This record gives sequence, structure tokens and C-alpha cells, in this order.
Amino acid sequence: MSVYCLGSINIDHVYRLKALPLAGETLSATGYQPGLGGKGVNQSIAALRAGAKVVHIGAVGQGDAWIAGALVEHGVAMDCIATVAQPTGHAIVAVDDAGENQIIIYSGANLAQDPALIDATLTAAQPGDILLLQNETSHQVEAAKAARARGMKVFYSAAPFALEPLSAVLPHVTHLLVNAGEARALTEATGIPLDAQPVEAVIVTHGAKGAEWVSQGAEPLFIPAFKVTPVDTTGAGDCFAGSLAAALDQGASAPDALRYASAAAALQVTRPGAAPAMPLKSEVQALIDRA
Repeated sequence: MSVYCLGSINIDHVYRLKALPLAGETLSATGYQPGLGGKGVNQSIAALRAGAKVVHIGAVGQGDAWIAGALVEHGVAMDCIATVAQPTGHAIVAVDDAGENQIIIYSGANLAQDPALIDATLTAAQPGDILLLQNETSHQVEAAKAARARGMKVFYSAAPFALEPLSAVLPHVTHLLVNAGEARALTEATGIPLDAQPVEAVIVTHGAKGAEWVSQGAEPLFIPAFKVTPVDTTGAGDCFAGSLAAALDQGASAPDALRYASAAAALQVTRPGAAPAMPLKSEVQALIDRA
């Protein structure tokens, strides 16, 4: 089995501050670190480190040759990543001493995906394989349709949350991943409760409280979070999503997959950065065994 990811690739510019800035406020950063990020590549790396076979589909700009080296260093092959005229996407990330963050993204190449490359890549997929999507790329609907036509599962992270793209892709999604705020926005906008959404399952993350699996005709399944002291919460939801997909792809039950993803995210937030902070499977299993 395999996990495919049509996903954003960003250059992260991470600034450390004692506190996040208020509107109109200018603050001096205490540290700066550039690196690899983007919701898509974060999810791919999390899935890779959880033991899944991962194929990443994406796009980068022509002037950022170092990106290829960074991706390969993290185990992400360049075979299905196009080089386009638009600049590589990037993110401005502010992180305070409590580990909370503010993020501004510029999409760039992430909105210049190649539909022919997407379709050609998915021809190798098997029924039951998983496609990961997020609201940071173009051609989400086309990819979801192609995946479902091949009998794949489609996991959609509805972030950054926007109702129009979510409504367009939702008929082709099997597993919808949202945080608590996004879940409220979805039910308020549609008037449809989570357990009546047209998907196999809605997975809701509740930050330090835990995570919930909601499906039609069944009691919600809740897994409490692992208690840690956060250093940087950037990429925690991506770590959860990639780890969950990898666990399910390897045959884990829903409760075990939720527990694994929760443990992975707990470890990830104890480290600075996004992609480089994704934990190895052995580390996650050790945390689960100690709990």
C-alpha cells in the first residue's frame, strides 16, 4: 500500500519572539531559521517517518535548487515534483515562547500544479491507497476525482479553512480532517452535523485535549492527547494527518491510528520547526509504550 500526497512545498521563514505581535505592533525577533515546510510536505515527511511508502506530487520554483536537496534529505523523491516559472511558496512563521504561532503563506508554485503529472502519477495507485490533500494547492478536485476513480481513499485537511474549495472537493473525500474551530465553521456554514457529513469519517483535532473520530451510525471515538510541554506547535496538525494516514495505510484500526497520530503530534510539538521535527516511528511507539 502507498500514501500519495498532492501537497504544498514551502520555504519557511521562522522567527522566534517572546510574544506574538498585536495589530500594528513592531517587535524584534530573538531568533530566525529558514527551512523546509508547507502542509503537504510536512504530511509526506510525517507519513514517511511513520513507515509508509509515500509519493509526493507538487511544484517548486526554478530558482530554489536547494529545495530539491532538502526534500531528498528528508526522503521525499523529486520524481513527481514539477519545476515551474512561479516562485516556490513560502511562509512567514512567528513562534512565541509558549510555542504558539502566527503564519502567513504565499502560495506561489503550489497553485501551479500540473494536472497531467497528477493523473500520470496516480495511474500507479492501487485500490485502498490513500491520497492526502490540503487547501494549499491548485487542482484539488481533479486529483480527488482521479483518486476515487481508482478506488483510493481521499484524506482532505480543510486548512486554511475556506468553504468554497471545501464544498467543491467534499463529494470526493472519504476522510475529512479539521481542527475544532474548522469543525464549528463547517457545521455553522452547512447546517449539517459532523456525523451527517457525506464522508466515511470526520477526524477532529482538539489541540492539547485530544482527537475525535466521527462517523455516521457510530458513537464518536475520542483519544486524549499525550501530555507534553510544547516548544513549537507549527506543523502539529500536519504531523497528525500524515501519521494517521500512514497508520491506517499499514492496517491499524481507527483507535490505534488515532493514538499513534496523537503521540506523533505530541512529540513533534516538543521540537522546533515543522518538517524536520516529525518523529520517527520508533520514537512514537516508545511514547505510546510509556503511556
